[in-house]
Amino acid sequence: MKAVDLDVIDHRILAELQQNGRMTNVELARRVGISAPPCLRRVRRLEELGIIQGYHANIAAVTLGWSISFYVLVGLDSQKSSVLEGFETHVAQWPETRECHMIRGGEDFLLRVMARDAGHQNRLTRDLIEVPHVVRVQTFQTIRTSCDRAGVPL
Repeated sequence: MKAVDLDVIDHRILAELQQNGRMTNVELARRVGISAPPCLRRVRRLEELGIIQGYHANIAAVTLGWSISFYVLVGLDSQKSSVLEGFETHVAQWPETRECHMIRGGEDFLLRVMARDAGHQNRLTRDLIEVPHVVRVQTFQTIRTSCDRAGVPL
């Protein structure tokens, strides 16, 4: 996707929405220093351009029983497109998979996965080892997260 040229007001709108996507258009307009109708037009334009891709709630995972977050490096036996896409499709079907990134370096994929407890993490790891074409799996459990920012730097 090609970078879009945005002005200062667009950047302010994006920064405010990253902090609070639930604020009213009137409040957003007040914060960025323009009236409500042009603010709404700008937000809609940013949505149509695909810059704003959606709105979501930031959920406290532990309060819902998801106590373990872990990362997994995965190596495959082939880099054929069909193998790579097959792996991506397979792990995307798991509700515990939160992110799947194809990476450069020693392995092929980096996943971020959620588990309810150590037994659940172990089952997910065993299931991952059984995915076709997987030859290496290395897990890294998160101990503490000191920085977790949504969005992009503006």
